[in-house]
Amino acid sequence: MRNLLFGVSALLIPAAAQAQNVPTGRLPDTATPVAYRLDLAVDPEKPRFSGHTEIDVEVKAATRTLFLHGRDLKVSKAWAKAGGGTIAATYTQVHQLGVVRLDFARPLPAGKATLAFDYDAAFGDGAAGLYRIKVGDRYYAWTQFESIDARAAFPSFDEPGFKTPFTVTLTTPADDVAISNGAETGTAKAGGMVRHTYSVTEKLPTYLVAFAVGPFDVVEGTVPATPQRPTPLPLRIVATKGQKDKMAYALRETPRIVQLLENYFGSAFPFPKLDQIASPVMGGAMENAGAVVYDDTLLILDDASPTRQKQNFGMVVAHELGHQWFGDLVTPAWWDDIWLNESFANWIGYRIADEWRPELNIGVGAIDEALSAMDIDALKVGRPIREPIEDSGEIDSAFDAITYGKGGQVVAMVESYMGRDTFQKGVQLHLSRHARGNATADDFFGSLAEAAGDPRIVTSMKGFVDQQGVPVVDVRRAGNDLALSQKRYAAIGAGEVPATTWTIPFCVDNGGEKGCTLIDQPQGRMTIKGAGPLVPNAGGNGYYRFDLGDADWSALIAAAPRLPSGEALAAIDSLWASFRAGHAAPARLVEAAKAFVANPDSNAAVSGGSRLAELDRRGVVSGKGRDGLHRTLLATYLPKLAAIGFDPARGAHAKDSPDVQKLRTDLVTLVTRDAHDPATRAKLATAATAYLGGNADALDPAFLGTALRVQVEDGGAPVAESLFERAMGSTDAYFRGRAVIAIAASGRPEVANWLIGKMGDQRLRSSEKVSIVNGITATLPTQPIGVDYLTANFEKLARETNLTSVNSMLSIPSAVCSVEQAGVLEAALKPQVAAFGRGALTLDRTIEKVRSCGALKAARGKEIDAAFAG
Repeated sequence: MRNLLFGVSALLIPAAAQAQNVPTGRLPDTATPVAYRLDLAVDPEKPRFSGHTEIDVEVKAATRTLFLHGRDLKVSKAWAKAGGGTIAATYTQVHQLGVVRLDFARPLPAGKATLAFDYDAAFGDGAAGLYRIKVGDRYYAWTQFESIDARAAFPSFDEPGFKTPFTVTLTTPADDVAISNGAETGTAKAGGMVRHTYSVTEKLPTYLVAFAVGPFDVVEGTVPATPQRPTPLPLRIVATKGQKDKMAYALRETPRIVQLLENYFGSAFPFPKLDQIASPVMGGAMENAGAVVYDDTLLILDDASPTRQKQNFGMVVAHELGHQWFGDLVTPAWWDDIWLNESFANWIGYRIADEWRPELNIGVGAIDEALSAMDIDALKVGRPIREPIEDSGEIDSAFDAITYGKGGQVVAMVESYMGRDTFQKGVQLHLSRHARGNATADDFFGSLAEAAGDPRIVTSMKGFVDQQGVPVVDVRRAGNDLALSQKRYAAIGAGEVPATTWTIPFCVDNGGEKGCTLIDQPQGRMTIKGAGPLVPNAGGNGYYRFDLGDADWSALIAAAPRLPSGEALAAIDSLWASFRAGHAAPARLVEAAKAFVANPDSNAAVSGGSRLAELDRRGVVSGKGRDGLHRTLLATYLPKLAAIGFDPARGAHAKDSPDVQKLRTDLVTLVTRDAHDPATRAKLATAATAYLGGNADALDPAFLGTALRVQVEDGGAPVAESLFERAMGSTDAYFRGRAVIAIAASGRPEVANWLIGKMGDQRLRSSEKVSIVNGITATLPTQPIGVDYLTANFEKLARETNLTSVNSMLSIPSAVCSVEQAGVLEAALKPQVAAFGRGALTLDRTIEKVRSCGALKAARGKEIDAAFAG
């Protein structure tokens, strides 16, 4: 799964039932599932679906009671078949997370048995469980079962450690396409419906089962045979009607990614077919075995699509297909090891995508993502990558930046230290040992250590996996040596943090001479060769920050135009970390921004400016300092934009390299949104007017979101209302999403208040509601409106709208910067989050971010203003 966070709908459970000893974590080992037979009637045009489920089980000992899972299912009949007879059962949901108690009329004997259920349930309206969405004039249905939402579609033992074959039958409207994990083996008329049967699946956990039903457009192809797979692999791209003209790209490019993965893993794609399925509300993607579901914007694109969209396609497809081995073929035994699935998939996603299209510069995104994770990991409130999960309500906390960004970077760091070939050998050893079964993180560590012949690999990796926090390495020259010291990083306002020591694979470049060592003590030394600027974290693959003496910072900043992208990003992040810790002066940040704009990598060129702009967006800069910051941004980035040229028309810069195209997009955002350059804004506004007037060639998709935002900022409520209506009627997820965000982020209070008034509009999707509150809150002039709405409505939204992004919603107030407001937010949201039962860690992190920003402003605000006021 790529960057998805899930909520559950709530069910009010009688107090007497809640008082019982209900297993909200792992189920008792009374029974173990052996196989499932799922027979569902799915008509997306109706509000409910129905099903018959049979589960073959092995019963450990005779029992009158059995716990399993089911959530909000209306079960009309439940029974067991055992010992040649039938035993009636009473089905009762006893917890809102979907724990069910089966009470049998007489003891269920030990041995083989079959549990059977007839039921129906409501479709969800967001990407959780079996959900439906209206696109155009038709409804479509998809599933999203990770982490604990399979239980919303069928009774089950909904845990990753239970892997069984599934036999699936779907009865659907006659003109609908119906997809599941297995290949379709036949159809038969069933009244006015059609009954679809599928091949029995490989052993799967419940969270990897999938269905999709609707009048989809489908394009078909194959992945040609490879040395690892002697026969072609059937491939389909599936999307809602009207998008067939943008499905050819995925059909053409997916095979290369599959082949690269087969080569890396040294084995064939683990399943007999591959369907790549688009959904307009996923917000990410899900690695269902052989039936992967993606957000529309990830899968539906063409050769003219923006560089960033192509980057996302390559990385996320490689991530999800990497899961087919690492997660689907070999599955965690329990959720406390789901981090390994996602961390590894994040790493392999960037690695393989970079091989797929090197010119797209995808690989550096892993470093950028890791640096963002450090901001979260540096908080006092948090968790290590690997953390015991005792309650199912805690599972969602594992799907965060710590798992993806930090975990992926730790994998990259260990691979860099071990060497590519040795690390690959360890991965292949792990997969061969545990294929078609379950494994733990310790199993993976053991395979790596065996491949490397070095047990210190396990020590180093476990230190980063089992400990919270970001190491900061202080690097000082001591003759021909470097004096090194490590501690846990803490920003202003964090107070005392626990003393922590890691085993850090530390590498430094000194004028082209690279040296590496393992730092496993609070202080150490290393001898260096060469002469030139010190570049700690050589290559940028390390998960740590660094600080330098003043002269070495000057030399490193002076070298900015020549630094490789990863090293440049790591240097910028460490400099800003030093500033937030109270060390580096604000003038250094400006100096660095002006130096790094000359770096040839698009990410490094704008990173400093984006961080400066964030000071403005969060209100850290004020008065004359704010005006000076805008002048600094214009003086730094407008000449860069002029040098590469800017024409908003579609395809005007198609001959530029993808990275230059991306750089132009980022520069346009900086100079229009953050520096308010009137000439560039006017150019975008003219193009947007022509585009909305019917001239599709007037505006390149890369500038669509920025141009629409300028339109609403300048035009106010009339433009916002017109754009909203157009978005609600659109089947183009890319346009619709950018239009909604443009309206929300207008910064105009009258528009924000009007949009809040539209939150009850039935055409708005749950994910769009989150985007609206986020956009309003992230913009200073409208921030109070967004905060007031969220604090007044969080629990209602979470429960009634089945939002699939509850943790994302709780991150929205992070845009606030005030010690006082941190307390207000905590008082308003904490009781609602406690009542909802999920999201406590995310809220605590958000409150700390708000308080930390306020502490930074109080401690260094005048100094920051002074740096720009001159």
